[in-house]
Amino acid sequence: MGKTDDAKKASRRDFLKLAATTAPAAAAATALSGTEVEATELTKAEGLQDTAHTRAYYKSARF
Repeated sequence: MGKTDDAKKASRRDFLKLAATTAPAAAAATALSGTEVEATELTKAEGLQDTAHTRAYYKSARF
């Protein structure tokens, strides 16, 4: 490993300090934004739904 100069060390430290303080702030800003999403109602179906995909699976799984 080669030696690094002090300017590189300082810039790395500055970057890590900046990253450590801005990441939580960005996460808090997105969490506190006023966008709300409506929940969709789930249907209570028993078993697998009858779709082309499930029919193809059943057809291929026959022995």
